[in-house]
Amino acid sequence: MSAPSVPDLLKRALVGRPVRSERMAATLLPKRIALPVFASDALSSVAYAPDEILLTLSLAGMAAVTLAPWVGLAVVVVMMAVVASYRQTVHAYPSGGGGYAVVRENLGHRAGMVVASALLVDYVLTVAVSVASGMQYLAAALPAARGHEVSLGVAVVVVLAVLNLRGVRESGTAFAIPVYAFIGSIGLMILVGLVQAVTGTLHPAASAGFQLVPEAAFSQGLTGLAGGFLVLRAFSSGSAALTGIEAVSNGVPAFRRPKSRNAATTLLLLGLIAATMLMSILLLAGATGLRFAQDPATQLLDNGQPVGPGYNQDPVISQIAATVFHGVPVLFVLVTITTGFILVLAANTAFNGFPALGSVLARDGLLPRQMHTRGDRLAFSNGIVLLAAGACAFIVAFDAVVTRLIQLYIVGVFVSFTLSQFGMVRHWSRYLLTEQDRRARARMHRSRAINAFGGVLTSVVLVIVLVTKFSHGAWITILLMGLVLLAMRGIARHYDAVGRQITVADPSASRALPPRVHGIILVSKLHEAAMRAIAYARATRPTTLEAVTVNLDDEETAALRRAWAEFEIPVPLTVLDSPYREITRPVVDHVRAVRWQSPRDLVVVFVPEYVVSHWWEQVLHNQSALRLKARLLFTPGVVLASVPFQLHEVDRPDRPGTLPPGAGAVYGVAGPPTGRPPGRSGGP
Repeated sequence: MSAPSVPDLLKRALVGRPVRSERMAATLLPKRIALPVFASDALSSVAYAPDEILLTLSLAGMAAVTLAPWVGLAVVVVMMAVVASYRQTVHAYPSGGGGYAVVRENLGHRAGMVVASALLVDYVLTVAVSVASGMQYLAAALPAARGHEVSLGVAVVVVLAVLNLRGVRESGTAFAIPVYAFIGSIGLMILVGLVQAVTGTLHPAASAGFQLVPEAAFSQGLTGLAGGFLVLRAFSSGSAALTGIEAVSNGVPAFRRPKSRNAATTLLLLGLIAATMLMSILLLAGATGLRFAQDPATQLLDNGQPVGPGYNQDPVISQIAATVFHGVPVLFVLVTITTGFILVLAANTAFNGFPALGSVLARDGLLPRQMHTRGDRLAFSNGIVLLAAGACAFIVAFDAVVTRLIQLYIVGVFVSFTLSQFGMVRHWSRYLLTEQDRRARARMHRSRAINAFGGVLTSVVLVIVLVTKFSHGAWITILLMGLVLLAMRGIARHYDAVGRQITVADPSASRALPPRVHGIILVSKLHEAAMRAIAYARATRPTTLEAVTVNLDDEETAALRRAWAEFEIPVPLTVLDSPYREITRPVVDHVRAVRWQSPRDLVVVFVPEYVVSHWWEQVLHNQSALRLKARLLFTPGVVLASVPFQLHEVDRPDRPGTLPPGAGAVYGVAGPPTGRPPGRSGGP
């Protein structure tokens, strides 16, 4: 067994040893691991959804901020409706695919592609928003991190990608502890805070002493159309709390049996925990008098004076934790750190959902087939790498600023919510036409009603999101969705065209042989690699056979002719002129001329190539051969036959030394040392 190469060793160190396909069942997730793997995105939304609600309402002053709990309640209603709807989906479609599978089957192929493009873009944004928000909390806990959010965010995305490349179960186990630590620390903060509020011992927040000044456009508060529009905008921003719910329906195949029931249970737990946290944080923000402004430098006044750009506004949870755990800094640090962790790990939901959806799309011919292939660790490696690259691009492009990224968010996920719920309505309606069992029909009627309610509700939210966020950046998401949709349509057309062209129309034609076969051997000098190619070509017994060389140097060509005659090679040698010292074009022109003279015949080009012992030696050899093959590959009726020659065979003591005089280089490869410069064919 040969020693592993340096790239192989590096890969093994990063992602671990390969896992056999038979161990696929061992990678399936129990509910206790599935919750942190698939639900961390929705759970983490409590870390930035309240921030976005308060930021938007702060534009109209403190009177508007008092509406935050009611806006949060509206978000919770939509959340629970979506959770109930997707519980029906995971039971009806246990094979995964989520909204895409539902819409494709019930509303058609084009609608399915719309949902797929929306989800793919939203998954990328999930990673970017979650990591950028996590960097915000990191900067709050560690001031030294301020100003380095972009580089740290990119590094975090890379680490997440590596962990997921090691396998879904392994990454889930690694993430379970911080996710449950977040749930416990936030739960403790909420419990202690509510008890303090009831007993009257809750301190005001550090920012409660500031005066919140509305922007000039909302100096009259929430009056008129602009005020109503602002409330709707706050609701659409808070609806970011719903992202991640669809990941469970996409990842049903990753659950242990019974898959549907376990996935449905995980969905319910996700919704209850996220809804409780969201409402509790908004209530505590109001109880502590917390001030959170869109532009704190100008909107927050201290004794009538703006606090200025030197004021660092910590996130909402950090401010609440500092207030609730006043005098207990350890618990404050615990909440802040675990919140930062959950925001980073929320990206892990997308790292499981995006590759799984990409695999389904690749299977259906809408994405490159490589997306359907599992890697060494039984993870969809290509999807993981593509997601990481896209997320890093967004983090760099938007400077890791959450407020800018959040405007692009949730458009895609509500497109999926709406279409998938209406698809489920059609699904139940179709089954009701043939179902006779009364209990089953009653269950289907109930499921259809739930999905219909969810579809109407999410369609209203989608309209609100589009109207309120379009000019703030949602147009970028719509544009990206359109580009992804066009790419998928192009890929689908390509695969369809290839399928038509390679389909065997007449089985008898596969047994028909070409009238004649013309063999052409490419040589530069007569050495062992060339001799092996000649022997192999003769063994195939083509109808005609010739050796071809390009005359770049008269002396070398003359030496080749003498060696050819001396060794009595039983193959005619053709010398091609090249006044401009090219190799590729004369050879390609000659092959095409042979092909043109006999259009029905087959031309086989034999290309000698060196096989080197070390990966770094590859750049020193075979470059001209690669260029020749690249040009000939697109010539109809031409077959390329590479004849490998292992260089390490030259060192074998039992190998007869038959290297002829004048040995040098075959096209693009340097021959063994002969006491003269290497050949003329583009070698080193």
